[in-house]
Amino acid sequence: MSKLFEILSKIKTKPGMYIGCTSVSDLFHFIVGFKTALRELGVEATMEEMDFYREFQPWIQKKYHVSTSNSWAKIIMLHCGSEQEGFHAFYRLLDEFQDRNKSLDRHELGEIASDENTQIPA
Repeated sequence: MSKLFEILSKIKTKPGMYIGCTSVSDLFHFIVGFKTALRELGVEATMEEMDFYREFQPWIQKKYHVSTSNSWAKIIMLHCGSEQEGFHAFYRLLDEFQDRNKSLDRHELGEIASDENTQIPA
């Protein structure tokens, strides 16, 4: 498992211990700081982390049908009544975001399997 997702898992269960309170905005700032710290230390991101850093923002924008320069945390907050609700929404969205790759992988594997089983007429 990646360092980012290990710490996100810990934050989910004990947000007060890691970010002070159950807040999507505080979580966003933590993630930005975490990414910066690892980069400064020369720690390379995993493929899964790079996918999150590059694709989560555009995925959130597409999901909520918005085009904005606001962060994913602000977009989530537009649809939540509180920072705490936004925090919990982030984890639901993160699960959905990560599952999108699994369903794509299964679809691609199914296509490969069906291509291998297809007979080419002589």
